[in-house]
Amino acid sequence: MTDTASPFPADPSHSDRDTLHRRGLMFILSSPSGAGKTTIARKLLEAEPELGLSVSATTRPIRPGEVDGRDYHFIDQAQFDQMVEAGEFYEWARVFGNCYGTPKGQIRTGLKAGRDFLFDIDWQGTQQLHQKAEADVVRVFILPPSLDELRRRLEGRGTDSEDVITARMARAQAEISHWDTYDYVVVNDDVEICFDKVRHILAAERMRRKRQTGLIDFVRELTRG
Repeated sequence: MTDTASPFPADPSHSDRDTLHRRGLMFILSSPSGAGKTTIARKLLEAEPELGLSVSATTRPIRPGEVDGRDYHFIDQAQFDQMVEAGEFYEWARVFGNCYGTPKGQIRTGLKAGRDFLFDIDWQGTQQLHQKAEADVVRVFILPPSLDELRRRLEGRGTDSEDVITARMARAQAEISHWDTYDYVVVNDDVEICFDKVRHILAAERMRRKRQTGLIDFVRELTRG
């Protein structure tokens, strides 16, 4: 690549912040491993003070350095099963013997207050979330520029064996096949340009009329004779 300049303004969001109340949104980022989703998510959280990471509940043991309530809500299997039975998760799944789920309560409260939540979940979790909260969900899928580049990135990590990389590549192609179930698809050929595009999607979705809950009273006041 010879041109890495962003085609977008540096900051699309807060210099002329709208003071009307709005409902928050659930902003989903999905991608195959190695496509850059984690980097984009980290940059979004750093740049957007009104965007918070959705904290999942899990039955897996806490790891050194993790903090309960920040990294995950660590609960036992009995409590997790009880929450599933009570319908307290937007989506949940069992992965390698441990359960993970997105609790509804805190997110519903935050959405009403105008807070946005970032979700780092796969296409299956995205489907579950969209089925249960379609009006609040924005789905963004990040693609690598090519499979060769994706393999290069995976190999560049230096953490996986060749067999693991091959398995990740096969999984990546399966995940990419679901690209058309997302609202937006962005190719991550350059991380800064990709980040700007994703951030502009977030800014535009915040301004959708259906989320501007303060508009009704505002317009009513403008049209009052």
